[in-house]
Amino acid sequence: MNLNRRNFCKLGAGAAAAALAPYHFALAQTEDGFLEIRAQKAEQSLYPNSPRSTIWTYNGTTPGPEIRVKQGERVKVRFINELDEPSSIHWHGVRIENAMDGVSGLTQNAVKPGERFEYDFVAPDAGTYWYHAHNRSWNQVGRGPYGPLIVEEPYPTFDSEHDITLVIDDWLLDQNGQFDEGSMGMMMDWSHAGRLGNWITVNGKSMPEIDLRAGEPYRLRLINVSNARTLELDPNRFEAKILAFDGQPLPEPISMPYEPYLLSSAQRVDLLVIPKEGQDFVLEELSGNKPFPFATFRVTGKVNGAPSVPVLKPNALTEPDLNAATTHRLHITGGAMGRMGNMTYKGAPLGRQEMMQSMQFWAFNGVANLPEQQFFTAKRGETVIIEMINDTAWPHAMHVHGHHFRIEEREGSTIDEGRPWKDTFLIGPSQTTKIAFVADNPGQWLLHCHMLEHAAAGMTTWFEVV
Repeated sequence: MNLNRRNFCKLGAGAAAAALAPYHFALAQTEDGFLEIRAQKAEQSLYPNSPRSTIWTYNGTTPGPEIRVKQGERVKVRFINELDEPSSIHWHGVRIENAMDGVSGLTQNAVKPGERFEYDFVAPDAGTYWYHAHNRSWNQVGRGPYGPLIVEEPYPTFDSEHDITLVIDDWLLDQNGQFDEGSMGMMMDWSHAGRLGNWITVNGKSMPEIDLRAGEPYRLRLINVSNARTLELDPNRFEAKILAFDGQPLPEPISMPYEPYLLSSAQRVDLLVIPKEGQDFVLEELSGNKPFPFATFRVTGKVNGAPSVPVLKPNALTEPDLNAATTHRLHITGGAMGRMGNMTYKGAPLGRQEMMQSMQFWAFNGVANLPEQQFFTAKRGETVIIEMINDTAWPHAMHVHGHHFRIEEREGSTIDEGRPWKDTFLIGPSQTTKIAFVADNPGQWLLHCHMLEHAAAGMTTWFEVV
């Protein structure tokens, strides 16, 4: 679904811009040092001058509070579930202790309504991360329980005024400008591109205006929390450079070597922006017939001398040893207009009628949804190559829990981003991609498509590091 402001012309009032201050919201610690995050229903306006929508939140808002810690510090969160169904919190992109990863049904039991769970882990890498519900994620994340987790460098970089978090979501709204709750779980979404919205918010606001000062360097942390939408962006339009992908800093800032830049569901990118005097600019989504501006940056003041740009240092991740690697093949099948092949679900053959009844439309190596048998087992410290063959008609945002990887080979692509570390990557239709990482984090780890309807409809598996 293309984003189109005309979808809401019947509302009459139009989309007024909202002022947006830098997103910093401190959580109060309890006496025992824990931050409390409550999953709860709340009402929030998602479209200007429209009635409030009932959504699911952390501490009453979506996004939930920004958590900021220094690299190497402990994150201690007491999660209290006040929703009507079980839930958990996953700390996306953090190389975390397995028991704290928050995957219901794999690393922990889902937290029942009225109960609580304490997450306690060290944040090993500086960067931009996020946290979100991880039980029936297609349903829960799509309703709003997510928030940013920012791990600051232990050395001086961008100060709080020049370090701006932008949590970007697309919502499917009805003609009243309210969250379209009745459209959750549609078979079309599960078997096609996933749930796509028709309106974008930034930090829960519509079309915000953000004030910047000319000639001063800013770090914009973009986090795509959409259920399935891949944002098509062009940072070159306002001469931004890339500081980091998925929280992992590059050796030096680079200009994006192609456009549009595809920021898939769950991915993050940090941009370096030095505004020019008198030149406002916008963030635009480019997938439709016309650009869809969803955030405006107002530039004030005059340039005073050459800017001093903070330097980010790459995190200490272990390089994969490709000469000693073991290779594992992941064949992705299913979906509408794709090759179904022979598929099983819960040990039984999956025919067309069974697909419709179970809503299982996708498979990894012929198996739909989380299998009892792990995809592979790796010894701790072993280099692993996963060769992913996307034998479907759709792109997929593939996410590896507990590790960061490098893309070693991408069929049919000449794009050179400098082999950055990532935890999520976009694989195109009918494309084969090889990723490599050192399996240095013990435990049982999820591997899935982060287009959340795809994951619910079969695209999940797991591997084990022993």
